[in-house]
This record gives sequence, C-alpha cells and structure tokens, in this order.
Amino acid sequence: MKTICYAAGLTLGLTALPSLAQAETLRLAHVWPGGSKIDTEIFQAWADSVEEDSDGRLEVQVFPGQTLAKSDATYEAVVDGIADIGATAQGYTSGRFPLTQVIEVPGVSNSSRQGSCVLQKLYDQGDLDQEYSDSHVLFMFTTGPGYLHAKEKLLEKPSDLEGMRLRRPTSLVGDMMEDLGAQPVGMPAPDIYTSLQRGVMDGLSINWEGAKTFRVNELVNYHTEVPLYDLALIATMNKDDYENLPDDLQKVVDEHSGMEWSMKAASVYDGLIEEGRQEALDAGDEIITIDNPLQDDDWGPVLKDTINRYVSDLQEDGLPGAQTYDNVMTLKESCES
Repeated sequence: MKTICYAAGLTLGLTALPSLAQAETLRLAHVWPGGSKIDTEIFQAWADSVEEDSDGRLEVQVFPGQTLAKSDATYEAVVDGIADIGATAQGYTSGRFPLTQVIEVPGVSNSSRQGSCVLQKLYDQGDLDQEYSDSHVLFMFTTGPGYLHAKEKLLEKPSDLEGMRLRRPTSLVGDMMEDLGAQPVGMPAPDIYTSLQRGVMDGLSINWEGAKTFRVNELVNYHTEVPLYDLALIATMNKDDYENLPDDLQKVVDEHSGMEWSMKAASVYDGLIEEGRQEALDAGDEIITIDNPLQDDDWGPVLKDTINRYVSDLQEDGLPGAQTYDNVMTLKESCES
C-alpha cells in the first residue's frame, strides 16, 4: 500500500512540474535590421540577460526589422498588446511625445552617451510622466547627433539645401528643412536605402550609426557634420504584461531598466558612430565639420531659430516647453559628452 501511494504521489508531482516550469513568453518588436549590432548587442543581449536572470522563467522572442510592428506603430502596438515590448523612435509618431522631443533640438548632445544620459534623467525625474502613462517604460536612449548626407554635392551652408529632396527623421527637422527651401520627405529609417537607390530623394539627415546600419554610406558621397538633431528612442513594455508578472519577475525586468541599460545602448551606438564615420572615410567620401555650430555665422541662426520655435510652440500648446528645455540644458552639464 505504501508503495502504491508513493508511486501515485510521484506521478502527480511529475505531472505538475511542466506547469511550474513553464516560461512566460514576451514578444519584443523593434525597427532595426535583424543581425545588425543594434539588434544583437542591445535587444538580443537584453533578451538573453532577462532569460538568464529569471532562470528561464521569462523567455523573450525578438522580432527585428518591423516584422511584428511598423516603425510608426510600434509604441501603440505595445499599448494595445500586439507586442509585449517595443523599441522605436518617439519622433516616428508625430505629435505624440512633444516634451520628449525637446531632446531632439540642435545643440543638446555631442554623443549618444550624453544624449541618452540627459533623456533618461529627464524621464527619471518625472518631467515626461504624462507622455508615458499608457506603457511601462524600460529605458530611453538617443542616436547621437544627426548630420546631413547627400548623393551629388557637399552641403556647406544652409542655402545649399534649397530645392533638394531630403529625408527628415522627424517633423522638427522637416520644418527646418522646409524653411531652407528643401523638400522634406518623411520616412522611417528602414525605408531609406530603397528611396535613395530609386532617386526618391537627394540626401538625408541621419547619424553616423544609421548611415552604417541602414547602408546609407553605400549611396551617398558627401557629408556635413552639422548637428541638426539627436533622435530620442525608447524601449517600453505593455503595462498589463508588467503588472501581471509575479514580484520576483518584475524585479528582473526592473533590473534591466533605467540608466544602466540606457548607457549600454549608448555604448553600442557610440561604437557604431565611429564605425560609420570611418566607413565613409575609407570609401573616399568628402566630409566637412561645422565647428561650434550654434555660433557659426551661417548655421547658427538656423539652428537657434529651430530651438526657439519649437519651445515657443510647446508654450502656446500649454506645455512647459521653456522649463523642459532649461532642464535639458542643465542635465547636459552633468552628463558626459
């Protein structure tokens, strides 16, 4: 009798084991190409670390290159539960994150590390809370300064942009281009290569990492290092998915959030920025650098006007644009370039 009871108990125990060990699967959608360093060294690395630290109880499936959600729909896909986690540029959803995009005005950062530090601190101190009430933010980071790249000619001064069809990353940069007589073309980064190849546009504004990751360097020959923007980026999670996790797994997610992972992402970006610039040099491309751009006789007035207009527009919309910009510039002093 004792043997029979033991066997029955063992059978029941073994039957219960699979449910106890069953992993929670999280789908992570992002816009960068599969196999790129952004994919492997940021998001796949994040997924692997989460799985390891949760002892396999959290399994993260990474969907790169817009395979689960398009660039401009990734944030809403997270909110709606189509993706459990999403990473994208806030500026791809025009008007959705106006205070966040203060980070994108000219002159805020000299590197991804500096821009990411400023943006993460701005979020951590509560300046952006109202813009992210519908998701659980993991970490924020930035691309580093975005420059001008052209196929046929060197853009030495603002008037050289007149009549050109230029890809703009956000509406903020698009307004600047339009004021200079250019024709801004809006599109997410994954669509750039085909558009350049087909002659849909004459050039674009993007950072050196993007020039490498999205193969821009293969199709352009002239580069003007004048910092038009620094694109804000986010990795965020569906609120219900996070809140439904047991406390110990929430802790694992928390330990893969905030400044530590912002800086990890920035480190990858800054490495790629160096690689992208070197790639252009190795190809024999022409590069000019505008030193002290906000004080430059040609570019300074254009860049300052962009800053003043954006802040003023926020104020007119009843948002604390001036205060947020002041906070950004204060944080810049505490963040390494």
